[in-house]
Amino acid sequence: MPTKAQIKLVRSLHLKKFRNEYNLFVAEGHTNVLDLLNSPFRLQWLFAREGWVEENQGRLADVDVQQVSGKEMERMSSLKSSSEVMAVFKLPDMPPFNPHAIDDYILALDSIKDPGNLGTIIRTADWFGIKTILCTRETVDVYNPKVVQASMGSLARVQVHYLDLLETLSEIPTGIDVYGAYLHGEPVSQIEKSEKGVILIGSEAHGIDKKYLPLITHKVTIPSFAKGSKGAESLNAAIATSILCYEFRR
Repeated sequence: MPTKAQIKLVRSLHLKKFRNEYNLFVAEGHTNVLDLLNSPFRLQWLFAREGWVEENQGRLADVDVQQVSGKEMERMSSLKSSSEVMAVFKLPDMPPFNPHAIDDYILALDSIKDPGNLGTIIRTADWFGIKTILCTRETVDVYNPKVVQASMGSLARVQVHYLDLLETLSEIPTGIDVYGAYLHGEPVSQIEKSEKGVILIGSEAHGIDKKYLPLITHKVTIPSFAKGSKGAESLNAAIATSILCYEFRR
């Protein structure tokens, strides 16, 4: 049974400043919690309803579970409908990213603001075997509860780095291509692709900042098949990322 102090602390972790202060973040839901439990993330507390504990007893060896009531879970949850299980993990010590060690495709995100988009991009990267995502510091916090929820456990397998993206891309060795996603560029299905590189995705509202243009070796686009001028103006950032990942992997 959680204490009042624990409940108060968990609720505070909905905000970035308290996540940084306590060096903790929250994950909710069956898939999220189990995937993170089976990862290098270090568990602080695990809270669960009685039924969930009974159903998953075999997966919880050496894990200290605090059983909670539905009302207690609602008080701690950031979801409209609280889950059966919630865990608090320590923020990881992320190793620095080495731009000279790129040996596969990686994603780079310029100021993605929507938590759902970032979480979905992480899940997409996991599906396509992309293990690294670089983010500008203006991108939404990866440990925002909505991002963690949308990632559906993929955060356990994808490393997300926050850094000076312009400086990092400037240090990438010659021969590593940077593919920038634009509304107007060469159709991604038609370009000649290397076996490794950086796929750069811009913000939902403004696209890729023009300061990155000198570092982009290929401007690529996902062509629209709408006829006339009545089609959608653009694709959602997460959907565009999914299509690009497929094209680069196929």
